[in-house]
Amino acid sequence: MRLVVCLPTYDERENLEPMARALGAALDGSGLAARVLVIDDTSPDGTGELADRLARELGFLDVLHRPRKEGLGPAYVAGFERALAMGAELVATIDCDFSHDPADLPRLVEATSRAGVALGSRYVPGGGTRNWGLARRVVSRCGSVYARAILGIPVRDSTSGFKVYRREVLAAIDPQRIESRGYAFQIETVYRALRAGFAVEEVAILFTDRAEGGSKMGAGIVLEAIARVPALRLAAARDRL
Repeated sequence: MRLVVCLPTYDERENLEPMARALGAALDGSGLAARVLVIDDTSPDGTGELADRLARELGFLDVLHRPRKEGLGPAYVAGFERALAMGAELVATIDCDFSHDPADLPRLVEATSRAGVALGSRYVPGGGTRNWGLARRVVSRCGSVYARAILGIPVRDSTSGFKVYRREVLAAIDPQRIESRGYAFQIETVYRALRAGFAVEEVAILFTDRAEGGSKMGAGIVLEAIARVPALRLAAARDRL
């Protein structure tokens, strides 16, 4: 089965090489025809150039260069399109900063034998966070509770960016129709998958705050998510009319 791991980067020079090698080690011997796709938004710190060097060295790594920074959502949409064009049957998403452990990826892949989307979850039994301050824990928890309440979905960690999608899920939800640009993208993909009739399975993970580089989370991203969630509910209600 062909797996493409989408790895978006923006100023991740410190993390890219160790993450690429860790993904290679995690997928080695998995029996999957696995590739890693770096999606770089013209990082000013030279991440894109480092990705090109690694692609020449590591046989499993490809690079997609984008002309400008547009947000996490558009980067993932571009990555999904490239992954599907590469013949991917499974498409994974993971952060480059090691907040998601590459060693957990095989467990998510295995869960796609039962569900259309496997999601690395902090908020199911066995999951959790490490090295997070109180403010980050509150924002994350409240975001997931907010999405569950407004959208009526059973997923406990809908803001998670650690996922594996089956190809047919991405075909059904049509990533080009996704309007979210920041972390609301994670909620929107889950919601669209559930509305399309696919199961979402949460796999317990331990989320660790980044050690290198700066967080991309900002007030604008939080505000977009607050506004985008009820907009998704209203759009779904209009579709039923």
